[in-house]
Amino acid sequence: MSHSAPNPTAPLARLPLPARTTLRTVFLDRDGVINRKLPEGEYVSSLDRFTLLPGVPQAIARLNLAGLRVLVVTNQRGVALGKYSLSTIGSLHAHLAQLLSTHGATIDAFYVCPHDKAACDCRKPAPGLFLQAQRQFPQINPATSVLIGDSYSDILFGAQLGIATIFIEGDPTHRKPGAEKALTLATATAPDLPAAISLLLDEPA
Repeated sequence: MSHSAPNPTAPLARLPLPARTTLRTVFLDRDGVINRKLPEGEYVSSLDRFTLLPGVPQAIARLNLAGLRVLVVTNQRGVALGKYSLSTIGSLHAHLAQLLSTHGATIDAFYVCPHDKAACDCRKPAPGLFLQAQRQFPQINPATSVLIGDSYSDILFGAQLGIATIFIEGDPTHRKPGAEKALTLATATAPDLPAAISLLLDEPA
């Protein structure tokens, strides 16, 4: 049964993380969460600009071992700006999948918005990438999902859908504007993806 997206104009509240026993799906932003974010205005436009962040393969492998669905949702405006192509993104994601596989880790699906600002319904924080995922995996439910991202648009995307969120603090020199708002709205914060996964999977002391 499909679950439609909640009304994005509804008041937003900080949502609790789902219990480990009910968590089913983890949405990951890409740049700044999985791979190193470049300075604002620069784009991961080729393989030589793609660098996995420390501990990411092992963190994703933990999600896989826990039986969770792992999905990447990423805005890639550089396509609309002519910086690189959708085929380049495909090559980058194939490269990422190969790197992860050496650690026994896998991503179940990638969802990409290649459009410019205000040109579509799939650029986060709009809900389109979530709806694409839900069409492929109809059992996805916001209440049993978590989104991990490093920008306000990521956190707003999750909050508007009724999905709990973890904000990755990352490198403060590469943060997008809006980090303070993200910190206020996010369910939780973590310095990086491995720490975020520990919040989800480790039993409280």
